[in-house]
Amino acid sequence: MARLARLFVPDVPQLILQRGTNGTTIAPDREALDALGAMLAEAVRQYGVALHGYVLMPNHFHLLASASEPPALARALQSLGRRYVQYFNRRSRRHGTLWEGRYRSALVEPERYLILCLRYMELNPVRLGLVDDPAHYLWSSYRHHIGLAACPFITDHAGYWALGNTPFERQRVYRALADQALSEDELAAMRQATLGGWALGDTDFLDRVAALTERRSQPLPRGRPRKNVPLPR
Repeated sequence: MARLARLFVPDVPQLILQRGTNGTTIAPDREALDALGAMLAEAVRQYGVALHGYVLMPNHFHLLASASEPPALARALQSLGRRYVQYFNRRSRRHGTLWEGRYRSALVEPERYLILCLRYMELNPVRLGLVDDPAHYLWSSYRHHIGLAACPFITDHAGYWALGNTPFERQRVYRALADQALSEDELAAMRQATLGGWALGDTDFLDRVAALTERRSQPLPRGRPRKNVPLPR
């Protein structure tokens, strides 16, 4: 079966996932996480990608990003992946690939899912037991969004700005939202869309994306198609 082309709509955010092959640890310590973060900052700057949020984990990373042109995201991720593998292999005295394959992504309806996606990413270190407070994890955009540390390579999305009229109000509201655990349905929806390469949004958003991209924006219903059975006369 032919692989579906990636969904892309200019300036619409994408939730991006890149994992280590077979669960490989990609960033085993602070030095590696710092290096990955520095290369991420350089890649989004070089290719004109607006990075709205991120989290760098020991065996994967998540980004929430948008771009005006289709190649920008792919080129930024390719550059980041290539440079980091060179760094990691040189440091670890190893050869070969580090990544599971091409990155996974989901097109995100900003009005409904942007803040959910930020919370999903930034609470990852808490869900995996690395910290008990997301503010204690240094390799995500959470501290930026609550005002503890300004991140110069983050471009705040209009959906985040809509949380309040002042920086203090936005930070306070976001912190309160992040204190609320995500439901299993919300987690499942974001995971399914990202792993499958689908869009994440309401029916109108999914229909608009399908029309703009000329491909399916959501998976087909499960099960075999129903046959047309003649009605009895």
